Amino acid sequence: MANNDDVLVLGGREFHSRFILGSGKYSLPLIETAVRDAGAEMITVAVRRTNTVDEGNILKYIPEHVTLLPNTSGARNADEAVRIARLARELGCGDFVKIEIMRDSRYLLPDNQETIRATEILAKEGFSVLPYMFPDLTAARDLVSAGAAAVMPLAAPIGSNRGLAARDFIEILINEIDLPIIVDAGIGRPSQACEAMEMGAAAIMANTALATAGNLPLMAQAFKEAITAGRKAYLSGLGRVLSRGAEASDPLTGFLREDA
Repeated sequence: MANNDDVLVLGGREFHSRFILGSGKYSLPLIETAVRDAGAEMITVAVRRTNTVDEGNILKYIPEHVTLLPNTSGARNADEAVRIARLARELGCGDFVKIEIMRDSRYLLPDNQETIRATEILAKEGFSVLPYMFPDLTAARDLVSAGAAAVMPLAAPIGSNRGLAARDFIEILINEIDLPIIVDAGIGRPSQACEAMEMGAAAIMANTALATAGNLPLMAQAFKEAITAGRKAYLSGLGRVLSRGAEASDPLTGFLREDA
């Protein structure tokens, strides 16, 4: 069973929540509410939204106990991502960083090659690097070698809410990569988050699914509960699936076939 000993370890830190919350697409005052109802202990922050103007400073809306995960949104290559990560650390956002490098403006697909390069540079500088990537086994292995703290494959195009479109490839990473696999981008429903956790994903990150929901706090709570349920199901060991035919759940039903 999932319990207090079932922790997610990232960058040497322990997290009891397996729900990483995005902070984009909704108003700043709602961030604190979303964190509370999601039970999140980590939240992404786009460095471009972090400023020193009190009225627009996202940091003042994030509870102090929540770990910041600055992302390099807007970076088009490794050099830009590294620069943004260093800036985030200087701004007091800590040593965690989510690498996002995209040159494709239409589908917003991550550039795996540049992501690997940025990961290697930043890991050597002491960052705990969580790279967002297209689910490719070779690239994931290269990210492990580069010093990543976790691997964050997309489930579907970012912001699409299409669910586990890349399910089979994510499952390969879960089975083959000896790092936490955090499913990121495209998860649109709590049921999809639950399915990913049942597969063995270490955590889920979601933003658009909450931001576009009719009731954000309620959706945050639904995701929290779905992720917990999926984790418990994975730890319990899912029951076997019959490829064909059926099997009675109660052996006494055999008497119904006997002639009196």
